Amino acid sequence: VQLVESGGGLVQPGGSLRLSCIAAGLNFGDYVIGWFRRAPAKGREGVSCISGSDGTTHYQDSVKGRFTISTDNAKNTAYLQMDNLKTEDSAIYYCAAAPKNAPFEVVGGPLDDFSYDHWGQGTQVTVSA
Repeated sequence: VQLVESGGGLVQPGGSLRLSCIAAGLNFGDYVIGWFRRAPAKGREGVSCISGSDGTTHYQDSVKGRFTISTDNAKNTAYLQMDNLKTEDSAIYYCAAAPKNAPFEVVGGPLDDFSYDHWGQGTQVTVSA
């Protein structure tokens, strides 16, 4: 399994970016795809995730209304549309995959990284004036 992110970059506050995650070696319909981020001196946190089987989505409170997660299962690609970006969104963003039957409710929910066993290499997002 290989996950490859792209789309990061430098953007001004209020701007937008769209991250992409192309997956090889897995069937999106059997997985939950998550986006996580790690800012300097902070731990990794879940941003959003989507079920590849039924499209159910979850968002961290701080990004609700600004970020949108989606997938194109035919292309095995997940997207994270990020609008109205803030400086505090600056981080390395990672996509990850968890089996759709993972016990999310036991380990902290679908935005907890515990259940995700496939990870990309990350893409840098910097929001700065």
